[in-house]
Amino acid sequence: QVTLVESGGGLVQAGGSLRLSCVASGRAFSSYNMAWFRQAPGKPREMVAQISQSGGSTYYTDSVKDRFTISRDNPSNSGFLQMNNLKPEDTAVYYCAVGTPTSIHDSSPRNLNIWGQGTQVTVSS
Repeated sequence: QVTLVESGGGLVQAGGSLRLSCVASGRAFSSYNMAWFRQAPGKPREMVAQISQSGGSTYYTDSVKDRFTISRDNPSNSGFLQMNNLKPEDTAVYYCAVGTPTSIHDSSPRNLNIWGQGTQVTVSS
């Protein structure tokens, strides 16, 4: 079984940048797609980005396109989310998740079913 640990969250001013990391231990990280989700208070959880097993395919939700970049380094069992030009509406707890979804757009928790504990990102205006 894979366990995931996120890091890199924090407080940043609008327009700033943060890089989130997700380190996996256990079974082969490279056999899973990886995704980043976020949940703000009072709002439903949303998938921000997803990357395929090899890193060859990626997906971004519209609100983060051209600002966020998802990547992975399979030899080090690590995934990343580079977040640039952050906005107050990006404030949320960010989670990484891995699994075997049906497609790069699949955000079902039934398929992305291994989760980290989350890291808080707060963007001040």
